[in-house]
Amino acid sequence: MGNKLYVGNLPYSVRDNDLEQHFSQFGVVTSAKVMMERDTGRSKGFGFVEMGSDAEAQAAINGVNGQPLGGRNVVVNEARPLEPRPPRSGGFGGGRREGGGGGGFRSPYGNGPRGGSQGHDGY
Repeated sequence: MGNKLYVGNLPYSVRDNDLEQHFSQFGVVTSAKVMMERDTGRSKGFGFVEMGSDAEAQAAINGVNGQPLGGRNVVVNEARPLEPRPPRSGGFGGGRREGGGGGGFRSPYGNGPRGGSQGHDGY
C-alpha cells in the first residue's frame, strides 16, 4: 500500500486546505491538492492527499471513504500511477494521409490549393 490517496466526488467548494484539515484527523498530511480546471479555475471534483505513512493512509481510507463531506459522499482509495494515453488518431499532427492534400475541403476540380489530386492531374 502506498501513502498517496485519490479523493473523488468532492464538492466543488472544497479547496486544498479543506482537504488537508479533513484528512489530518488520521495522521500527518504531507500534501493535499484539489485539481482545478486550467481555464475556469473551477474544481474538477477530485484531488490527491499524501499521508505521512502507509498506516495513516489506510486509516484515512477506512475513515473517510463513503463518508459525507460538504453534502457529498467522497470516494477515497490508493492513488494509481498515471497510465500513458494512446496516441490520438485524426485531428492535427500525426501521420500523413495517402493521396490527398492538406485537409479542410476539396476543390471540385481536384487540383486546388486545398485538396490535392487523388492520383490524377485534375482532368
